[in-house]
Amino acid sequence: MGSEQIYDGYTAAQLFGQGVSYTYDDVILHPGYINFAAHEVELASNVTKNIKLRVPIVSSPMDTVTEAEMAVAMALVGGMGFIHYNCTVADQVAAVVKVKAHQPGFVVTPVCMKPSDPISAIDNIKLTKNFSSICVTDTGALGGKLLGIVTSRDIDFIDDRQMPLEDVMTKDVVTAPEGTTPKAAVDILKRNKKGRLPLVNANDELVNLATRTGFVEERQLPPQGAPSLDSKGRLLVGAATGTREGDKERIARLVEAGVDAVILDSSQGDSTYQLGMLRHIKQHHPGLDVICGNVVTGTQARRLIEAGADGLRVGMGSGSICTTQEVRN
Repeated sequence: MGSEQIYDGYTAAQLFGQGVSYTYDDVILHPGYINFAAHEVELASNVTKNIKLRVPIVSSPMDTVTEAEMAVAMALVGGMGFIHYNCTVADQVAAVVKVKAHQPGFVVTPVCMKPSDPISAIDNIKLTKNFSSICVTDTGALGGKLLGIVTSRDIDFIDDRQMPLEDVMTKDVVTAPEGTTPKAAVDILKRNKKGRLPLVNANDELVNLATRTGFVEERQLPPQGAPSLDSKGRLLVGAATGTREGDKERIARLVEAGVDAVILDSSQGDSTYQLGMLRHIKQHHPGLDVICGNVVTGTQARRLIEAGADGLRVGMGSGSICTTQEVRN
């Protein structure tokens, strides 16, 4: 509150200097005098020395929190997602590539199946993800040759749910070439009165999918503001890694995929292992921002900052399911 005298309550120093711990429910923050409008509020903050986010929120590198879909969602609204590393190097790299290649309005991970898969497989997808339209490729995955599309119109009145998709799929599919912009995709969907528009490369391999529903839902949302983008106009994305010797290869692959920052994921970041990995990254990948941690003391923070850390994760053992303090003690 600057030089203003406090007539009610306590200063932060007084409150937290009593040797007593408080939760959010124990404290009320007193409002101050307002001499600005809401639109003048600037929340942009640095997540690292070199990366500034319009919305200072990032998603945790946990396997139940951040994969490609969450990272895309975070970057689109001005935040940033960090891909977990509880997976193979190839899977983590693929997630980073997916985020970097994403364009607003397109499906992050189109569901694909093989022509031999039964209709019942789509029934299962509908139960778990609440949609029943899929692309059929020769490999059953994105990147395979597009063979057709199956929608609810193709299968609603079929009793035999073990019938293969190749017997019911629509083969005459309107497609667009790889690199089609969202605006051009909308124009094609409108002109052809279609609900889905697969994007294929020169070999007719599926590389992306645009949907009428996706564009309609996007128009109904409030303005999201500027997304988090790198210098090439791609979405920002980070990734977590460890400090073992094998993680050096993981980091190299992530850098090749275009990752913008890495988190050295540890419950206790003040260690010789983290310092060693930090030195390795700064020597071999000098353009990569590194977030170290976790730390809880000034001494820990200073050691990592002096070693070259671009950001820190602060806090230990405060989560409801976190056992770090118990383990460390």
